[in-house]
Amino acid sequence: MTIQAESDFVSIIVPTLNEAENIPLLVPRIAAAMQNRRYEVVIVDDNSKDATPQVCSDLARQFPVNLVVRQQPKYGLSGAVLHGFTQARGDTLVVMDADLQHPPEKLPELIDALNTADFAMGSRNVEGGTTDGEWTFFRRLNSGVATALARPFAGKVRDPMSGFFALRRSTFDRAERLTPLGYKIALELICKCRVKEVREVPIHFGLRAKGESKLSMKEQFRYLEHLSRLYDFSYPRVSPILKFAIATVLGFLIGIIVYASFLEMGMSRVMATLLGYFGVVVVTTVFHVRYVRTQREFLVRQHPWRDYAVITIVELLVAWATAGWLRSRAPGISGFEAFVIAFGWATVAKYVLRKELLQDIRGLRKDVRVVEHT
Repeated sequence: MTIQAESDFVSIIVPTLNEAENIPLLVPRIAAAMQNRRYEVVIVDDNSKDATPQVCSDLARQFPVNLVVRQQPKYGLSGAVLHGFTQARGDTLVVMDADLQHPPEKLPELIDALNTADFAMGSRNVEGGTTDGEWTFFRRLNSGVATALARPFAGKVRDPMSGFFALRRSTFDRAERLTPLGYKIALELICKCRVKEVREVPIHFGLRAKGESKLSMKEQFRYLEHLSRLYDFSYPRVSPILKFAIATVLGFLIGIIVYASFLEMGMSRVMATLLGYFGVVVVTTVFHVRYVRTQREFLVRQHPWRDYAVITIVELLVAWATAGWLRSRAPGISGFEAFVIAFGWATVAKYVLRKELLQDIRGLRKDVRVVEHT
């Protein structure tokens, strides 16, 4: 249920997981920063096992704190933020972490930035922004690469990884096909709300006050998968075709290695081609798993694995038949040429069937955005 928004009212969304030690430090600082403004603090908790409910209950006696508990949390921090938006009363939506790395004192400046932009972000990387502690070379490199990968849809934003941001509800209402994943919900919103103007407010990014960081290697991989989704959304024709090309090249490399290995063992070209093409299928399957997992709710056809099985069987048959035809009609060609030709015809069959069975949404068919889940 979405709550009716109130104008000139600010909802500060704070996603939490076991942050009972930090919340009592954060809320009074928010209150001090938000003097003379109408606001609420929406704590969206992912079923913490610490004292978060009691802490929020105590704080609610003095401050406008509203605790929302997700009993079965989905999509991590990003999902918590989006859930918080549906529970918020404000026309202005602000998101910040509970660990005090985001300075509450910057809230008025962040909110006022929306007077000249449709999205405002607290930034460590603009003039005036600072960070506590010395970053290692690896951490700086990791941040730089992550920022560069987001540049195609984040534009000139210097700190697109920031979790401290604000937007109007009218901006949020423009969102298309939100598929939150991991920690970088700001990127999701910038991209899918079609944000045109982002204003960055310099902040001092502090050290976590108490508790442990939730960032892990798993979250790093989630970020890459999230980027993949955003590339699909932002470049609906180019992105899937590029991924098809990458999968094809990788499949060929694996397939030719398997093929050559069986030839070396004395197997016939026809059987070696068939088994070699199984290597191609393995690579394609890995890509298909990701495709189904990330895009299932937007698929036009309801049985992606059944369709995939049909395509795979046809590919194998085409590769096997081509190899057999070459053995009888062109016995003088090299083994490498034989595999390339068989692989080429099987790839053509795959491309045509994937297009006809709508396996690659958007990129390999016409009228991309026309009927994608309205």
